[in-house]
Parts: sequence; C-alpha cells; structure tokens
Amino acid sequence: MLQLEFTVEPFVEGHPGPHVTAAVRAAEAAGGSVEFGPFGSSCSASVAAMPQVIAELVQAAFSNGASHVTMHVARPEDRLDSGSSDGTSETTA
Repeated sequence: MLQLEFTVEPFVEGHPGPHVTAAVRAAEAAGGSVEFGPFGSSCSASVAAMPQVIAELVQAAFSNGASHVTMHVARPEDRLDSGSSDGTSETTA
C-alpha cells in the first residue's frame, strides 16, 4: 500500500473548486481511498493502482482549472521503520 499526499491549487479555504473536487473524484474512481483535508488531502492505494490514481488526479485537476498540483508518495511502513525520530531516512554510500 502507498500513501499519496496532495494539494491542488489555487487554494481557497473552505471552498474547494471544481479543480479540487474533480481531482478527488478521479483518484477515487481510479481505486484510491481519499481523505479530504482543509489544506491538503491524502489517498491510499495499492502499489499497482497508484500510477493510475496519480495520472487521473493530475488530468482531472488541470482539466478543471488547477494552476499547480503538489504530491508526495510514500510507503507508510518505510516512514515508521526508518530509524529516525523525525521520520526521515539517512542513506550513506
């Protein structure tokens, strides 16, 4: 399972426009489970489904007037098992 955090702009507090609502609907239709938030939203989906969720979300957002879409995708277990108290992971080569 992957976790996608996303923000669709322009942002108007308490009044998500069609660029936001269409993106949420598209993510859900592609197999994502969306939790709509006041400043950003999150979506969980399988590893196999996430590329389609992202593609559909971006297409819907920009087709409905978005000016910017910000995304962060992570495997939730990786953040919990990183060994760092702030949730980051350090890798040395």
